[in-house]
Amino acid sequence: MPATKPADPFQFFDEWFAEANASEPSDANAMTVATATPDGLPAARILLLKGVDPAESDPRGFVFYTNKQSRKGDELAHNDHTALLFYWKSLARQIRIEGTVTDVTDAEADAYFATRPRISRLGAWASQQSRPLGSRAVLEARLAELEAKYPGEAIPRPPHWSGYRLIPRYFEFWQAREFRLHDRITYTKDGDVWRAARLNP
Repeated sequence: MPATKPADPFQFFDEWFAEANASEPSDANAMTVATATPDGLPAARILLLKGVDPAESDPRGFVFYTNKQSRKGDELAHNDHTALLFYWKSLARQIRIEGTVTDVTDAEADAYFATRPRISRLGAWASQQSRPLGSRAVLEARLAELEAKYPGEAIPRPPHWSGYRLIPRYFEFWQAREFRLHDRITYTKDGDVWRAARLNP
């Protein structure tokens, strides 16, 4: 943890994320995504971060993709307040990020969808995510039908499959220390300025 707090939490994130990519055995971009119903009932699951907007973007955010007809998609449609959590055991670090989500553009979603493996793209059509499934055989039969329908690489993006950009208003950087005397630095958005502070462990 730096003795002097960096002025920009995105720069701080980029530095820690680069170190995590070098040290974690797999999926350094794995993050917990927490959503809630309009009544405040929470849910959380692991997704993969697929992008962090560059410095010249306004607003900047963290991008992930999913089936928008899933439970998380339904919850985000009614309550756009969201939290992300990165935890890197190899570094004894975590980063909490809180904010609101907006939809990515169709062009962004199309571009990312085209990079996915062929079976993953077909799976986005085959899976009625979060809905009851009678058996694994039903899913495999749907996938086989789609493989026949789209025998090549030209597979369109399903209209219900897209992405979100979390626009942060709060960051917390946590570094484990001996005897639970951890380091914690927060950043809170105040207009166009990030206000940094230290917290007790």
